[in-house]
Amino acid sequence: MKPWLWIPPKWAHNLSDIFLKSYGQFIHGEIPKWRSFRWRGIEFANRLGIAGGVDKNGDYIDSLWSLGSGFLEIGTVTPRPQDPNPGKVMDRDNKELAIWNKMGFPGKGADYVQKILENSSKTENKKTPIFINIGKNRSTRNEDAYQDYLYCMTKLSPLADAFVINISSPNTKDLRKIQEQDALHQFLKQLVGKQRKPLLLKLSPDVTEVELSNILNTSADLGIDGWVLNNTTVSRPPGLPFPSEGGMSGRPLAEISKRQLKLAISILGPKRRDKLIISVGGVLTPENVKERLDLGADLVEVYAALIFDGPFFFKKTASYFNT
Repeated sequence: MKPWLWIPPKWAHNLSDIFLKSYGQFIHGEIPKWRSFRWRGIEFANRLGIAGGVDKNGDYIDSLWSLGSGFLEIGTVTPRPQDPNPGKVMDRDNKELAIWNKMGFPGKGADYVQKILENSSKTENKKTPIFINIGKNRSTRNEDAYQDYLYCMTKLSPLADAFVINISSPNTKDLRKIQEQDALHQFLKQLVGKQRKPLLLKLSPDVTEVELSNILNTSADLGIDGWVLNNTTVSRPPGLPFPSEGGMSGRPLAEISKRQLKLAISILGPKRRDKLIISVGGVLTPENVKERLDLGADLVEVYAALIFDGPFFFKKTASYFNT
């Protein structure tokens, strides 16, 4: 029984906010351990975490820990608060296990997130690594975008284990143009080495193999520490009723995401050494989690699984790996 799937997506989203805000206040427990992992001094009790977009402002950290998430990706965080894009911004297809959104980095801004994390990231409170996904405000020109990312990194660096640089959302106009080779080189030169926390680059699933190769090699050569593969897609399988604008995730993204993971590992070759690869997109079962790890991902993230399977997916996956 999954009654939240019977109600409109926006109502379900609001109800999930209420659930997440309250769950961690009443339920406490240890993070389940399975395939524990250490990378650059960061300890992961398990390899399954929450994808960017679930907890945009860090409001649900305690609840996500109580549910058993092995690490958290908070955000996307922008320097200044901003509202969602106008109009309808989310939908789902229960038959195809697909989600559509065109939110466009809505959030309360870096100052708010800083205050939230100052409590949760204290050593005595912190249960898992916290990655912070950062982006630009939609009013910031691409030429100046690096300043928005630097602002977030500087303000939030003491509170983050790593940053995820989001230049691949389809819901901020022209953001994906920063992935183009020359623009990417100029952009990353302004960020890499500016502070000590690892930097991961979140990639679009819609790039060609040549474009993927250019992005991976350029970013690796400039010192990026890893990649999140991948963001939502603008492609649409036949029959899905979603608008052409916006990004789609869930089961229709699974094969695209797996293909990109395999391609990325092949393209990187020896450059992959000591780099972190996180796979996300269409991961809906514990078996899917295992498949992504077997394909070479270091960590796996979920979003759609929490909608279509339910909030106890982390503990379900822990049971699968521990039997």
